[in-house]
Amino acid sequence: MTAHDLKTWPEPFRAVLAGKKKHEVRFNDRAFQVGDTLHMREWDPTTKQYTGRDCKSVVTYLTEGGTFGLPARVCVMSIRKEIR
Repeated sequence: MTAHDLKTWPEPFRAVLAGKKKHEVRFNDRAFQVGDTLHMREWDPTTKQYTGRDCKSVVTYLTEGGTFGLPARVCVMSIRKEIR
């Protein structure tokens, strides 16, 4: 299992933080796997800086690219936010 630091824009970050967004769509350039931890750090595209807010989620299911119509380099991860 691997921990991945991910730059996340404000709108999807807030949705994950609120427990509304339970999936993550990403280029699979990191060999994501079930059980990996996603350390999501809020990124402000206007200031081009991290806001200092973050949260962690665990990958509970992974749909690989090249299946179900997904492009080969893209994956969809089901995620569960960790409670701190």
